[in-house]
Amino acid sequence: MTTPSSVADQGAKPATTATATAGGYSLAGRLAAEGLGTFLLVLAGLGIALFNGASSNFPVGIGFGLALVAGIIAFGHMSGGHFNPAVTLGAAIVGRIKWIDALWYAITQVVSAALASVVLFSVLKVLPAITAGNGQLTTATLFNSLANGYDTHSPNGVVLAGAFLIEAVVTAVFVAVFLAATSPRVNNVLAPVGIGLAFAVLLTVALPLTNGSLNPARSTAVVFFADGWATEQLWLFWVAPLVGAAIAAVTFRVFTPAAPVAAVVPDAGVDDEDEDEDDDEVAVVAAVAPAAALPQPVPAANDAQDFFDKPETGRG
Repeated sequence: MTTPSSVADQGAKPATTATATAGGYSLAGRLAAEGLGTFLLVLAGLGIALFNGASSNFPVGIGFGLALVAGIIAFGHMSGGHFNPAVTLGAAIVGRIKWIDALWYAITQVVSAALASVVLFSVLKVLPAITAGNGQLTTATLFNSLANGYDTHSPNGVVLAGAFLIEAVVTAVFVAVFLAATSPRVNNVLAPVGIGLAFAVLLTVALPLTNGSLNPARSTAVVFFADGWATEQLWLFWVAPLVGAAIAAVTFRVFTPAAPVAAVVPDAGVDDEDEDEDDDEVAVVAAVAPAAALPQPVPAANDAQDFFDKPETGRG
């Protein structure tokens, strides 16, 4: 005889499989998406700053923001569209990604950002102004202009405490925007645009103070080709964004309602002849009651990815 308990068990198996595959994409597929998105973000953002810079009226912050919008639209449905170790930390804290997967995400993001930096370095090495030894123009001086720093290496001489504060605060706000915009409770197709605009605005705030990080992978990518001081000060542009992301994620988790948990009741639908072996069985209410009459739980893992994977009919 099929009991309500066995029905519930059978219904749980597909959900478990879906969670394990994260919307149908393997870990390798998600890492590839994260790598491509991070590469796009760093190549576009640093490329605009490097090759346009002060000679262009196109703001660097807007360039980073537009690249982030494009990356999330293109790859967000696969990986969640983090492209930033700070965002990945926030997602892990709120339970949207497994911690071991978060570690692989961060490694992929750093490696991809470094590859983007290698491409920019390679282009610089063939520029006539550099190959001809024009004045003091070298690849190191150009990458110094991209590196994040404080004290004498801050664009406006901001001290360590001020640099830490601004990086932590703007990253916290950005991670909060990301978590809120990609929540499964939000049915908003403009989430990539909102996230990108938030990043552009917050980066513009930080640029005159620390050269604008908000992303440890972006900060790390530059130090390989800059002078030694960039490596010495890199720690701050890991610690401050990660602290800000952790604060935002913990706050988000505290003030976001938890997903409703299905109640359980004793299984009363067991034949007398099976009573001895099934005394301890329980049935999930969802298995014996109409689905519409029950609160629908929100998936606990990969919320951002679930947002991007919503069917068209669910977007109104």
